[in-house]
Amino acid sequence: MPAESERNILVIRGGALGDFILTLPALAALRRHFPRHQLEILGYPSIGSLAVAAGLASRVSALESPALAGFFAPDGAWEKDASAYFRGFEIIVSYLHDPEAVFQANVARCTPARFVAGPHRPDESLNLPASEILLRPLEALGIRGADPRPRLPLPEPAPVRQGAWLAMHPGSGSQTKNWPEAKWRDLIGRLAAGTRWNFLLIAGEAEGGRGRRLARRAPAGRLQLAENLPLPELAREIRSCAAFIGHDSGITHLAAALGLPGLALWGRTSAQTWRPMSEKMRLLKDRRGLDALAVEKVTEAVLRLMS
Repeated sequence: MPAESERNILVIRGGALGDFILTLPALAALRRHFPRHQLEILGYPSIGSLAVAAGLASRVSALESPALAGFFAPDGAWEKDASAYFRGFEIIVSYLHDPEAVFQANVARCTPARFVAGPHRPDESLNLPASEILLRPLEALGIRGADPRPRLPLPEPAPVRQGAWLAMHPGSGSQTKNWPEAKWRDLIGRLAAGTRWNFLLIAGEAEGGRGRRLARRAPAGRLQLAENLPLPELAREIRSCAAFIGHDSGITHLAAALGLPGLALWGRTSAQTWRPMSEKMRLLKDRRGLDALAVEKVTEAVLRLMS
């Protein structure tokens, strides 16, 4: 019988939601290539729980655990339990920022596991989609030609909604990626007045009070504010909608991975590297910058999308 470690793979992934969504093709490729292995994620449980919900990982452990702090220091020290944790894996794939290979060297002191180091952030100079760049390290394991499109196959059915619903995320992790709040307010008012649609308005901590302020633009009973929901729950809510509109953000990547048609109001980020890899997701830009993108243009695009 093989040792327990011979059937376990660890994928280490920090970063924000968008970074994690772009790593989903790597998780899916590992699951297909090693179907008899258990795959675990060492990352942020609030984000990694999406992969568990989709059956792409068996569990997620906390990267920010104090027990692992010593692994980030040269010749670090840690408790025996931390060494035993890493000894439980045959293969370790790391997307950590580890330019001096300090973490990798410390893990090697605990385990003979095969260690594959990937980039924590895709290199934009390669002019390739980020998910393709994140798949490249897996070639060391014999994995080639994997589908680079992030997919999140949640097994639970989406909530049943009456009428047509449009999911909207008016925020992102950076104010420079956000369409002005006044234009969002105008857009929601126009769509509420000109259609019978209902609206799922998504807001998190990064949006501050923006979600609640914008929620006042829709008539009572036609808007649901999804504020600070656990990500698996939010994913199910988004999946129940007909379409999505948002920014260059992790939530937009999430909607694309769920298969929703959508619009991404895009600024100056490299679209070749960072755009969602979905034929259903369209970028909407203005050569003068995101702030110059007209409400009329966005309204027309949303009407076409929902039709």
